Amino acid sequence: MSTSTEPDLRSPKFYLNRELSLLEFNRRVLAQARDAEIPLLERLFYLCIASSNMDEFFEIRVAGIKQQVEYGTGQRGPDGLSPSEQLNKISKTAHQLVAEQYEVLNEHILPALAQGGIHILLSKDWNQKQKDWIKNYFNRELLPVLSPVGLDPAHPFPQVLNKSLNFIVTLEGKDAFGRNSAVAIVQAPRALPRLIQLPASGASHKYDFVFLSSVIYRHAGDIFPGMKVTGCYQFRVTRNADLTLQQEDAGDLLHIVEGKLPTRRFANAVRLEVQQDCPQDMIEFLLRKFSLQHEDVYQVNGPVNLHRLLAVRDVVKEPKLHFPPFNPSLNSRVAKSVDLFETIRKDDILLHHPFQSFNVVVDLIRQAAADPDVLVIKQTLYRTGDDSSVVNALIEAAKAGKEVTVVVELLARFDEEDNIELANDLQLAGAHVSYGVVGHKTHAKMLLIVRREGKHLKRYVHLGTGNYHAGTARLYTDYGLITCDTALTEDVQKVFQQLTAMGKPGKMKKIFEAPFTLHKAMLDLIDRETESALKGKPARIIAKMNALVEPSIIEALYRASRAGVRVDLIVRGICCLRPGIKDISDNIHVRSIVGRFLEHTRLYCFHNEGDYQLYGSSADWMDRNFFRRVEVCFPIEDKRMRKKILEEGLLNYLADNTQSWLLQSDGTYRHSTPNQNKPRNAQQTLLEHYASA
Repeated sequence: MSTSTEPDLRSPKFYLNRELSLLEFNRRVLAQARDAEIPLLERLFYLCIASSNMDEFFEIRVAGIKQQVEYGTGQRGPDGLSPSEQLNKISKTAHQLVAEQYEVLNEHILPALAQGGIHILLSKDWNQKQKDWIKNYFNRELLPVLSPVGLDPAHPFPQVLNKSLNFIVTLEGKDAFGRNSAVAIVQAPRALPRLIQLPASGASHKYDFVFLSSVIYRHAGDIFPGMKVTGCYQFRVTRNADLTLQQEDAGDLLHIVEGKLPTRRFANAVRLEVQQDCPQDMIEFLLRKFSLQHEDVYQVNGPVNLHRLLAVRDVVKEPKLHFPPFNPSLNSRVAKSVDLFETIRKDDILLHHPFQSFNVVVDLIRQAAADPDVLVIKQTLYRTGDDSSVVNALIEAAKAGKEVTVVVELLARFDEEDNIELANDLQLAGAHVSYGVVGHKTHAKMLLIVRREGKHLKRYVHLGTGNYHAGTARLYTDYGLITCDTALTEDVQKVFQQLTAMGKPGKMKKIFEAPFTLHKAMLDLIDRETESALKGKPARIIAKMNALVEPSIIEALYRASRAGVRVDLIVRGICCLRPGIKDISDNIHVRSIVGRFLEHTRLYCFHNEGDYQLYGSSADWMDRNFFRRVEVCFPIEDKRMRKKILEEGLLNYLADNTQSWLLQSDGTYRHSTPNQNKPRNAQQTLLEHYASA
């Protein structure tokens, strides 16, 4: 390393653009849909997820950048790009990705489905029996609920819901009142299925489906009797879906959020998707109506919402077309336990999801609800899902007379309505519900139970890297720690006091907390490894997270690399650090794992001269997690647990050569292959290990 001229580690040339990095993640998801080694309906699932990811990308990320351009408030990011420059690059990459999505659909997925006896029939392929059934279905199920609008001075262009299916129809002729409307809009209600399965009596194959769009297209003339339909083209508009609250909004937070939710459906448009053969004059007409530009148009060769194809995966129950089922194992100590509190007092419990059952957490709350010695239960809830077993257990506890306090994050993106409902249910049961701190999302994953034991009160806590969501606990990789460690449980109680009362944060003994101490703590731990390397001592950092964005953390990692620290990063999604730059980041290696389960774990491991320090956290290394959220980062102090996490949750992933993608200096990713080595699949290794445990 040359020290004669110190480089500027904040130079834009050393940073990748956040938005383009996120699009690269979607490219990796889409690659799963191409992989013939993956069961067919799971490949369809990846295609649908890629489409859904793109929706959210436009609703949140693109919408935010467009606002910056409109109001002139945007600044250049660490990568040096202005908001306008970002939009130009995003448009180019996003158009490529959308084209690839439909190429995967038409050239890979649909032919493979047909080979498997699953056909999505276009109208040109319907036989007479199918035409008759579909005609009857249209008249019975669709025509009564469609509300066509012929555009004229008395019928203005209708409000179009965010991501709804619509048709622009061109017409000739006059209606019964002598009106001549050349253009009409047909909106498909959300309740209508986008994919319709034909009955066995009319099917030509084991599974036959037709698109709703094909049915409406074929029968457009019946919607406008006496008129000549000259064209019918589907379209969809994506709108700004981000909800933001200002400090002055903090009256009744629940009612404010309830009031803001409807605006999401009709906020500013950010993208227009249209059928590939839609005439240019119709596209121009729609662009004017939605105040969009030509670069905002995406012409697609298929249904405008690929995510609705998930219906096929839900309907077709062919085991060979799905991933093999698995049952999460039960922690061996818990399996033998009659009294969870007694088990925790003997030793901490470590849970590794989805390989180990999340039910342990639910059972802990249920046992607390039924235990007369339990006085208090406190919990943070960010995402829980429908009919949540966790929420039901908390309701049981409140009804049993426990002092139940729940901090509900109302602004958990796209779960706002569910969280409003669960907050109301908890309050009706007698629980105390608060909504955290305005301006700081409560993203920490904490459960605190206070129990009277003899003459003393004892605290038990669960800390996690994931959500209290039983569904995603079967799909996301996460860790959970259950402990009664005195210092750790005191820290958790202090965090709850901050969230539900007023006052300054007390000094924590073991937990690092955002927005107060977490950022500095991570910088200090990175810098300590740097100092060790400069002194000629072994130094290493291994970190696993969803996203790496925050510039000062990246700069600290560059300093560590220059000092000789080996830095291994497992970053699922966004990574703004450029690895492999000579004399800057040539000791940094970044990989992304994309597999059957969504990699969601946040783990931070530091060599510490051989006495490894390991932390689990709810926080990624992003500006928002460090400065605009309430997050916790907790130590794993038990040596056996540290060794287990290091081997299973980190080294196992660094050895993966089938599901891993290696980040290159230019921001692209190269798929890792075994070559002459033994294939290693980190997730499969864990499935097999816990199946035999």
